[in-house]
Amino acid sequence: MNRLEQLKSHLRPGQVSRRADLAQWSKSVDRHARELVEAGVLRKLRNGLYYYPKASVFGQVPPDERALVRAFLREDDFLLTSPNTYNTLGLGTTQIYNTRVVYNHKRHGRFTLGGLPFDFRRKPRFPRHATEEFLLVDLLNNLSGLAEDTTAVRARARAKARTLDATKLRRAARDYGKVATRKFFDQALADTA
Repeated sequence: MNRLEQLKSHLRPGQVSRRADLAQWSKSVDRHARELVEAGVLRKLRNGLYYYPKASVFGQVPPDERALVRAFLREDDFLLTSPNTYNTLGLGTTQIYNTRVVYNHKRHGRFTLGGLPFDFRRKPRFPRHATEEFLLVDLLNNLSGLAEDTTAVRARARAKARTLDATKLRRAARDYGKVATRKFFDQALADTA
């Protein structure tokens, strides 16, 4: 088995790999990666980032977003979300956004990975999973950048805050909220006390 075949044997369908990952099976990683891209075995997503497409009855399956971000950041410590998740809060937000937001400790800026737009935001703290309290705080943090009626959303957010666990919401506002967001929830929760 030649080196190219040996490299290919280590690839799994659906796998996103960095150049450094491929280098452990090839002494000529750039040449071999280029040959595999030309043969249609690998897809180049961006410099140093490759995807081994998984096939389905409908054609090639796009790479998993979490796998893309994990390979790009080279770690699992991130929160992948989208402004579309605010629609689950029941506040009357209806816009659909074509972006994904990645809270992380390493990168900041807008990047396109595998043809998908990602907005990387470097933050000192973020939860492992987006809770309802976190999403409400995050919505208020980012409200000025959304195509929504801010006055109506604020009024509905105030009402929603009264239905959530006050302790969890205060903690989320303290840990993840901007100063104005913390003040908003302090006032909203004080009205219920």
